[in-house]
Amino acid sequence: MTEPVDDAIHLAGPVLTAPGESRPESWIVGGRMTYDRPVRPAARTLRGWVIPGLVDAHCHVGLVAGGAADDVETLSQARTDASAGTLLVRDCGTPADTRWLDARGDVPRIVRAGRHIARTRRYLRGIAVEVEPDGLVEAVRKEARAGDGWVKLVADWIDRSAGDLAPAFPAAVVRDAVEAAHEEGARVTAHSFAEATIDGLLEAGIDCIEHATGLLPRHLPSLAEQGVPIVPTLVNVATFPEIAARAEAKFPAYAAHMRSL
Repeated sequence: MTEPVDDAIHLAGPVLTAPGESRPESWIVGGRMTYDRPVRPAARTLRGWVIPGLVDAHCHVGLVAGGAADDVETLSQARTDASAGTLLVRDCGTPADTRWLDARGDVPRIVRAGRHIARTRRYLRGIAVEVEPDGLVEAVRKEARAGDGWVKLVADWIDRSAGDLAPAFPAAVVRDAVEAAHEEGARVTAHSFAEATIDGLLEAGIDCIEHATGLLPRHLPSLAEQGVPIVPTLVNVATFPEIAARAEAKFPAYAAHMRSL
């Protein structure tokens, strides 16, 4: 009788390989997946469906309120993603150095964007690199070198002097920053809530937009023509009524704007 292969697993169920396509079974041999039946039988058989690992396209591993998480919390966050079936994380900004996670086999692979880059006093305290417009290009270059091919720009936030949500940087400066990131081999994605912000980002040649709650029909032709993806984050949108309520007394126009998005 042929002895089973100790490290081989028979996956006795459909494997979804593409839309409308599947394989009836597969095997894991030596830590690698194959559709070729091993010469010797597998030691274990698992029955069910096999689907590709999920991608978390917008998260912040290593981030807590006020700044960087400690290693225990950072690992817990990464494991939470893994337990949901995530194999790849697109980290959209964190002040924590999470590269030590790369050596672990129990957490998703992380593609990093370095730290958020925001206008001075125009984002959550303790999280972003804060600069004025004349410092944006250099900050983008620095974070492009620190990340894994992405830079995260906070493109709008409340402008307290105007009392409303507004773009954080002039479109011309953002255009220069995007060009600088491209020169460094990175792409730029931008946090964006407001309608006018998307106009400026498209004019600047942005590569991707996060949230995009101000998206209007007028933006669609440019988004399609430029091939700019949108990453919606409904968990954030659900907080808008609460944000508006806190701001109502001091910034009524901002509160109304947030409720309208």
